[in-house]
Amino acid sequence: MAGITRKTKRYPSDMTEEEWERIAPLMPEPGRTGRPREVEFREVINAVRYLGRSGCGGRMLPIHFRHWRTVYGWFRELARSFLFQTIHDVELMFDRERSGREASPSAGEIDSQSIKAPHAKTRGYDAGKKIVGRKRHIAVDTDGPLLMVNLTPADISDSAGAQMILDAIRKRWPWVKHLFADGAYDRL
Repeated sequence: MAGITRKTKRYPSDMTEEEWERIAPLMPEPGRTGRPREVEFREVINAVRYLGRSGCGGRMLPIHFRHWRTVYGWFRELARSFLFQTIHDVELMFDRERSGREASPSAGEIDSQSIKAPHAKTRGYDAGKKIVGRKRHIAVDTDGPLLMVNLTPADISDSAGAQMILDAIRKRWPWVKHLFADGAYDRL
């Protein structure tokens, strides 16, 4: 019975076979020495997706997954190696190719959003929107998928936050040549 449940989707957040086949080559290889790995990375990724989708706490992970400490430990390890960023980038390129476009984006859009964060350690006051908190500077592909996010105190101007995004985009997406923005970005 356990083998059957592993092959079928238990939750809507579980990966499909097609999704797993695309990201399986990106998973780290087991070490040559030491104890053999007992964890299936597909289950770890499914658990992380379940937590992100459901919004529940890590300790409330259903018993079908590994123990929450195991999932959290592997999540930290994979996040430190930028695996989730790599998966995002690969999926974005696959999505663009599926829609008949070039895999690498050449244009995007940039904007910011001030959000309330009264208890954040680093925050500022956005006088234009009268908000104490932080500001999200977001760059997206022209179809809408996320390219880059930068979080700053709310008192950072849009043009200063966009400069940080531009520097990061040049490193991560060097083929992006055009970014569309509104009038707040006139100083770039």
